[in-house]
Amino acid sequence: MHRRDAENAESVESAESAERRRLIIVKSDWLLFTFLYTDYNLCVQLLMIILMRHGQDRDNARGILNGHRDLDLTDLGRSQVQLRAEQLREVSLDVIITSPLKRAYASARIVANHLNCVQIEVNKNLIERDFGCLTGKSIAEIPHYASTILIVDGVNYFLDALGAESFPALLNRAKGILQSLQVTHPDQNLLLVTHGDLIKMLRAAYYGWDWEKGLKTPNPDNAGLVYLHKQ
Repeated sequence: MHRRDAENAESVESAESAERRRLIIVKSDWLLFTFLYTDYNLCVQLLMIILMRHGQDRDNARGILNGHRDLDLTDLGRSQVQLRAEQLREVSLDVIITSPLKRAYASARIVANHLNCVQIEVNKNLIERDFGCLTGKSIAEIPHYASTILIVDGVNYFLDALGAESFPALLNRAKGILQSLQVTHPDQNLLLVTHGDLIKMLRAAYYGWDWEKGLKTPNPDNAGLVYLHKQ
């Protein structure tokens, strides 16, 4: 081979290697950061995801806004979850992933026991929205602390309470959760045990909605289920 031919071949090989490296980097970036570049439906198409709200806790029973408060389920709450767990027998779940708060973890444990000890994982990002200054306040006090309120199915959603996590921020958190699941749990059937406001934003993230459209969807009851599927 002539020297020039060798140099050209080497140059081509170097360019091909660089292209392969570029493709690997692009593929890696796609895997880790799909939500930045694509429709969110593409990100979650391999997953079967069921969202479950925790059973009634002591704050729910008293009309208290719990947020990050960490109280146990009531007897009614445990019964609600047991009834819902029976419905989940029809689904072959691989993993239950739960918020770290007691009301969600206890609900996840009831379901796992009912389904013969499905694996449970705790994900701190599934925690309830931070209610800021309204944490621990009664529902009746919402108008005293928030001037902008959206009412959906008789539930008052406050949009501007001091220190509260905003719904755009909560939607971004939901997007991050779904993106992470695509990487860590591909092709698995998942039950996410979490909280009402985050369930709405997870639904919005899955379908590519904005936070307002997500917030206006039906409010999940205690132990209520939301199935995410392609529309």
